[in-house]
Amino acid sequence: MAPPRVSARRRRPGVIALSLALIGAGGAGAAVLLLQVGDRTEVVTVVRDVQVGQVLTEGDLGTASIALDPAVKTVRSDDLDLVVGQRAAVELRPGSLLAPSQVTKDSLVKTGEQLVPIGLEPKQIPATALVPGQKVQLVQVPAQSAADTGQTPPAAPRTIAGRVVKASGAAPGTGIMVVDVATSAADGPTAAAWVAAGTLRLVLAAADGS
Repeated sequence: MAPPRVSARRRRPGVIALSLALIGAGGAGAAVLLLQVGDRTEVVTVVRDVQVGQVLTEGDLGTASIALDPAVKTVRSDDLDLVVGQRAAVELRPGSLLAPSQVTKDSLVKTGEQLVPIGLEPKQIPATALVPGQKVQLVQVPAQSAADTGQTPPAAPRTIAGRVVKASGAAPGTGIMVVDVATSAADGPTAAAWVAAGTLRLVLAAADGS
């Protein structure tokens, strides 16, 4: 008597494609969740690149039916209409699941703030990754000419409080990273002048923002 045939559970092609995309992006753990059998949940996925601060449209998002671990925080497909029109709080990549913390109703540059772009050389880039929302201090340092002539720098350097809005990747060849920092409107021109003079340095604030 021939042994009974075991029928493999049929998986949706879209779910398999999403799993492969997650594996390619380093999300193997999330991909395993997709392939698990069990009760399935309709969740929102990202289908194309979305930059930080960009307003989400229906074309940026899709849905998938997955076996979801309760510990994984995702936006359910029933809430798709609620996230359309919100802004991406982080850079979103195709093939990933959308988490509630990745979207925001607020503009990343708030009323009364200005955006100051700061170019950082490789030696000035902190080992800790710069992410949107990270609090930083913009510090004015003595100009190189002043240091060379032995002029006495101020007793305490001038500082400006800021918040990271976006950090680019290191540019090929130069390694320079551009960081967009939001400051108060009153401090924006001063920070821009420090950048132009080459006397600005970026320092990460404490974890509690103090």
